[in-house]
Amino acid sequence: MTLPAFFEEDRRLIEATLDRLLPSEETPPTVIHRAMRYSVFAGGKRVRPILCLESARAIFDKTPGVEQLGCALEFIHTYSLIHDDLPALDNDDFRRGMATAHKKFGEAIAILAGDALLTLAFERLAQVPLEAERRARVIEEVAHAAGTVDGMVGGQVADLEAMAGQATATVVEYIHRAKTAAMIRAAVRTGAIYAGADESQLQHLSRYGESIGLAFQIVDDVLDVASSSEELGKTAGKDASQHKATYPAVYGLERSRQMAAELVRRACEELRVFGRRGERLRQLAEFLASRKS
Repeated sequence: MTLPAFFEEDRRLIEATLDRLLPSEETPPTVIHRAMRYSVFAGGKRVRPILCLESARAIFDKTPGVEQLGCALEFIHTYSLIHDDLPALDNDDFRRGMATAHKKFGEAIAILAGDALLTLAFERLAQVPLEAERRARVIEEVAHAAGTVDGMVGGQVADLEAMAGQATATVVEYIHRAKTAAMIRAAVRTGAIYAGADESQLQHLSRYGESIGLAFQIVDDVLDVASSSEELGKTAGKDASQHKATYPAVYGLERSRQMAAELVRRACEELRVFGRRGERLRQLAEFLASRKS
């Protein structure tokens, strides 16, 4: 499936906003800002900020400033990739077809670049143009999704621990829901909160985000087995070589593909209440499940 027609327009908006929100390479200390910008602009589809934008638009047509919220999510995502690639974690030399941050700048600067992006994300979140109560709710959502209790860091810890023993279906689902799906769900939820969603709308979008977040990671697992390093832009086959807890390891490739497809079907069912307003989110769900990298 090709990219939805609106995707490139959204991506350009996000790219321009990322450039505006990041310190320039000439801002002292220059090495850290070069490393931050190198990692942020090393490619990537901008899935999380685009989901944030389109979730907001499913609620209300005009949501000025929501792109800043989306970019804060992208800063957090990029920080997680920088740290994930470090020798102490996944130990990868390439990301999106380019040298990883620690290979380009050294481990110390890579660690600090990740720290700086996480810090900058919350500075920018504190500046989004919302009334104080709703802004605080958005910040709480993002912080929880990035944290240790059912969030990204907690999922990363469970992922490391699972490498020491045989993965079970329960463990794999927890890892994927926490490590990947939590931030995707947060992108959808915070976009909706930003636009003023009511509780019913937010619940439908929450279930949509949970489903596509898990499907996204299952597809990643499948691609790691079924694609080449050139296609992925990173080292293929590492999950198996590192004995990682993945869906193909537990269920096999074909069943994993079927499970991802079922999750996308469920996600799209949640959008029916939005009518035509949910069409872009439906297209995004189908694209994410069918992607090849």
